[in-house]
Amino acid sequence: MKLENRLAFITGGGRGIGRAIAIAFAREGASVAVVARTLKQVREVAKEIKKEFAVEALPLKCDVRNGGWVKDAFDTFRTHFGRGPDVVVNNAGVARSELFIKTDEPFWEEHLNTNLGGTFRCTHAALPEMIERRWGRIINIASIAGKTGAPYISAYAASKHAVLGLTRSLAVEVAAQGITVNAICPGYVDTDMTSQGVENIVAKTGKSARQALKMLEQMSPQNRLITAEEVAALAVLLASEEGRGINGQAINVDGGTVLF
Repeated sequence: MKLENRLAFITGGGRGIGRAIAIAFAREGASVAVVARTLKQVREVAKEIKKEFAVEALPLKCDVRNGGWVKDAFDTFRTHFGRGPDVVVNNAGVARSELFIKTDEPFWEEHLNTNLGGTFRCTHAALPEMIERRWGRIINIASIAGKTGAPYISAYAASKHAVLGLTRSLAVEVAAQGITVNAICPGYVDTDMTSQGVENIVAKTGKSARQALKMLEQMSPQNRLITAEEVAALAVLLASEEGRGINGQAINVDGGTVLF
C-alpha cells in the first residue's frame, strides 16, 4: 500500500473532494483525521472508513478560519496519534459568486480567510514536525480559477491564485528537507459545491438546472464534470513516496479546460 503507516490531516473532509481523499488515503493504508466544521459529517466519514479499512479515522470539528480552532485540532491529533501528521491536505474552502462592484469586505474576507488563511494556518501548524522528521507532504486543493479569471468570482479566484503563490514559494523553501508542497487545480467537480453553483446560475439567469449543468459540463473539452475520486487519485500520488519528485506544481484535473 502506498501510504501504509502514514498519518494524514484532511480539512473539508466531510463531503465531496475531502471525503474522497480521506477514503482513498485509508484504502492505501493511511490513518486519517477527517476535519470540518460539521461534526456530524466527519463522524459519518470516519465511521465509514473504520468499517471498511484497517486504519484509524479521527473526526475533528475545526473552523480553519480561526487559529485557535486549528491549534486545538492539531493538539487533539497529536494526543490521539502520538505525533503530528505526515500529510496535510488543505481542502476546506468556500466558493461564492458575485459582481465585483457588489463584493463587500465581509464577502472578500470570507474567501481570503478560508481559502488562503486556512491553508496557511494548517500548513504552519504541521510544518515544524515535518522539518524535524525530514519528511512531509502538503497538498493544497486549489482550482483552475487559481490560474485564470472568470466573471463574478473575483474573490474566489484571488484567493486561489494566492494559494498557488504560497504553494510555489514554500515548495522551494522546504525542498531540501524531504518535504513537497503541491496544489491540485480541479475544474468543475461533481460535488455539492457545484450543485450550489448550478442553483446560483438558475437563480441569476433563469436557465433550467439541466441547462446550467450542461453549461458547466461544456466548459471541459471532455464535456463532463470531474469526479471527486479523480482528484483523490492524484492526491494519493502526491502523498506517496512515488510522488517525491513532484514539488511546487499546480496540477490541473479538468479534462483539458485550462492548458497551463
